[in-house]
Amino acid sequence: MAEPHPSTPARVLCIRHGETDWNAAGRWQGNAPVPLNATGLAQSAALGRYLASNGARIAALYSSDLLRAWQTAQAIAEALSLPVQPEPRLREIDLGDWQGLTRDEVLAWDGERYAAYRADWRNIPAPNGESRAALRVRARAAFDDIAAHHAGQTVALVTHGGTLGMLLESLFGHLEHPSLTNTSITLVERLRPGDAWTLVRASWSPHLDESPLGETW
Repeated sequence: MAEPHPSTPARVLCIRHGETDWNAAGRWQGNAPVPLNATGLAQSAALGRYLASNGARIAALYSSDLLRAWQTAQAIAEALSLPVQPEPRLREIDLGDWQGLTRDEVLAWDGERYAAYRADWRNIPAPNGESRAALRVRARAAFDDIAAHHAGQTVALVTHGGTLGMLLESLFGHLEHPSLTNTSITLVERLRPGDAWTLVRASWSPHLDESPLGETW
């Protein structure tokens, strides 16, 4: 791999996966192998075309290995003639017993535990699931490893709303939740290794005519 010029910024395009039927229904996906729906496939193809037509010089493309993210990454890969590299640490939060349910279903079935979860939503996991604190640690570890391997280059990560939210919090502290919509791009960069990362743009969707569905973190 060629050595980058020392003043070349490192850029990371953090991309949320395309829409699924569960997104549209407000159903919590967690680690479930939910595929993109027709809208999500079209969004992903549009994103790939946009990146290709705007000359995106992406050196590497990484993705969560969950189906909805992988399908999104494949559409980008085809447009840019890049391989997709799987990174399981970019998976969505494991929602345990609540996976596949809506918020209303969880409230009706498991309201007491949900109230405790909401009272300390970073540290208390869903039953038999993962805490957001743990998600934050693994997402940041994946990000740091990828960034270290691609100093001075532009890379893309395809991940999930919850994962991206915790990654941004680890980089920039508490943020008011932006709407991290499906196939949106959140761009971060830094000039040199060891510098602080800068949030350049959050939840940018220039390839879409309308904002897609999908709850944020």
